[in-house]
Formats: sequence, structure tokens, C-alpha cells
Amino acid sequence: MGLPPDPPPAASPREVPPGELAALGIKVAASTVWKIPREHGIPPAPKRQSTTWADFLRSQAAALLACDLFETRTPTGARMYVFAVIEHSTRRIRILGATAHPTAEWIVPLGRNLVMDLEDAGSNARFLTRDRDAKCTAAFDALPADAGLKVVTTGIRMPRMNSLMERWIQTCRRELLDRTLIRNQSHLLYALREFETFYNEHRPHRTLKQAAPLRALPEPISVPAHIGHMEVPRRDRLGGTLREYRHAA
Repeated sequence: MGLPPDPPPAASPREVPPGELAALGIKVAASTVWKIPREHGIPPAPKRQSTTWADFLRSQAAALLACDLFETRTPTGARMYVFAVIEHSTRRIRILGATAHPTAEWIVPLGRNLVMDLEDAGSNARFLTRDRDAKCTAAFDALPADAGLKVVTTGIRMPRMNSLMERWIQTCRRELLDRTLIRNQSHLLYALREFETFYNEHRPHRTLKQAAPLRALPEPISVPAHIGHMEVPRRDRLGGTLREYRHAA
């Protein structure tokens, strides 16, 4: 007769999955669960149930507005400040005002104008994101709150929480302010109004599949031969800084 087979080796607690240990009545600390995969070179599992901030912004775009106050300078070094608001879903921009001396008293009427404009446009926005600028006081926050908008302040040194507004400011600088010599406040307001109209009514947006916030795309041309007979005049704004292309009337 042969010798009986050797019993299987006993597994140490370190070789048993944590879930199985719990079934055996062995309580495992969270630090132990974290330590074992690390020692074996196993990376953490992805957070499958988590939602990133970018995912949240995309899913809630129709209810979100964002605002910010940013700075520009004239050739003489004078500082000018611009206050603007953008809609997440449509990318429509509203430039509310510009001044050389931004104060809390100056911003409050701009908030009132914003609320009236949103009401006239039938906006469904429910949240307004802003940074922690001290110029946006409780008096400013009360205006959108009365209109059903909840003001959400960004975290400290977390510009990505207001990323869409920051991206628009970058676009405004690159396409307008960095290419224009701004003389004074009235000239700045004029240039910004021209850019606002261009941005909302003409400039193609990749996120909108090349449409503009206030301009839907036309029906595609179904006959290729018609493309060769198109007349497309160009309209220059601000001396050619901004260019628009349209069908001839």
C-alpha cells in the first residue's frame, strides 16, 4: 500500500482574498487590504462608480452658467477689468461690463442685468459658478438666488472647477485682446461687443459640431456641383482682426 497523500498546505491569511477572510470570521483592516496589493505590484482598481468633474459638467450643462472677472491692459500699462458670463450648454457668452476700477458696487448692477437678460431669454439655468473674488459679495449672490439660481463658488486654487469660463478668457485673449491695441475703456467695450457678436453668431465651435451658439448649421449641400458656383464674401470686423464668411445675398 502506498503512503496516504500529503494534506494540502494550509494557506496563510496573506494568501486568502480579503472577501474570503471575512467569510472565515477574520476582520481585515483597510490598511492591510491596501498594503497587500502594493507589495505584489498590483495597481489600484479604477474607480468605476466615480464621476469626474468634467463628466458632471457635461451631464449638467443645460443648468450651468459660469462667470469671471479678468484683467487686460492698454499699451500705456493701465489695467482694465472685464466681467463676463457663459452658458455651458450653448456656449453663449455675455459680456456684462468693463471698467478700470472694479468694485462690489460696480458688479451688483451687472448681476441685475444678467438676471433680467436670462429671464427675457427664457433660460433654464439653475447654477452659477464663480470664483472666490471678494468683489462678488452677498449682495451680488442674492440677485441670482432671487431668480432661482444657486451660486456655487469654486475651490481655492482650483481653476478647473470653472474651466469653461477660463477657456473662453483664453480664447478672448488669443483672438482679440492680444491682437488689438486697446486705447481706453470705451474702445475696450466696443471691441468686446464686436467679439461677443462674432462669437455668438458666427464663430464655429467644435463642441457644437461647428455651429455657433446663436446660429444653427444650414442643411448640407446635396449637389456637389453647386459648391463650385458659390459666392462667399468676407466681412471684416475690427479692421480684419475678426473675419466672417457668408453666402452672397
